[in-house]
Amino acid sequence: MDSPRQYEQRVVWTVVGTDIGPLMLAATPDGLVNVVFHATAAARDQALERLAARLGTEPVEAPGSPLLAEAIGQVASYFAGARQDFDLPLDWSLISGFNREVLRELASGVPYGSVVGYGDLAGRVGQPGAAQAVGMAMGANPLPVVVPCHRVVERDGGIGGFGGGVETKRRLLALEGVLPEPLF
Repeated sequence: MDSPRQYEQRVVWTVVGTDIGPLMLAATPDGLVNVVFHATAAARDQALERLAARLGTEPVEAPGSPLLAEAIGQVASYFAGARQDFDLPLDWSLISGFNREVLRELASGVPYGSVVGYGDLAGRVGQPGAAQAVGMAMGANPLPVVVPCHRVVERDGGIGGFGGGVETKRRLLALEGVLPEPLF
């Protein structure tokens, strides 16, 4: 059995299957640090290289790590429709400045089943003219799904872009009841 102490100075990761495809979850002792969409071998390897470079330690595959257990359970509950809010410690070390401020506001201020415009979110952080910068922050989000960048849409009602792909964004919004479930 794994002991919590053996993971203290590590970045641990695993891949979990979801309705939108495999997600890679990575955590540090401070919390969940990264969620990666479409975690096929190539995407996973690229993400692991980025994590090693940014965090200065080689990530270790450890699906049984206590650092990942709660995140794995909450992600499964979310996709099963049994969880609307994530209650996880988050490690914000991969993002800073304006981007971090915007993502923290998104995480705390845009609940399940709702959406917000890029410009509206910019206004919430005191930068009403920074809609494009909010879009950049969404693209830089290291914790998608958990920090729900899929809930940010265009002012005119358009779905907007999405790092996981527009179809993934549609499926997440349908799961939350914002959009109808795709017919096919």
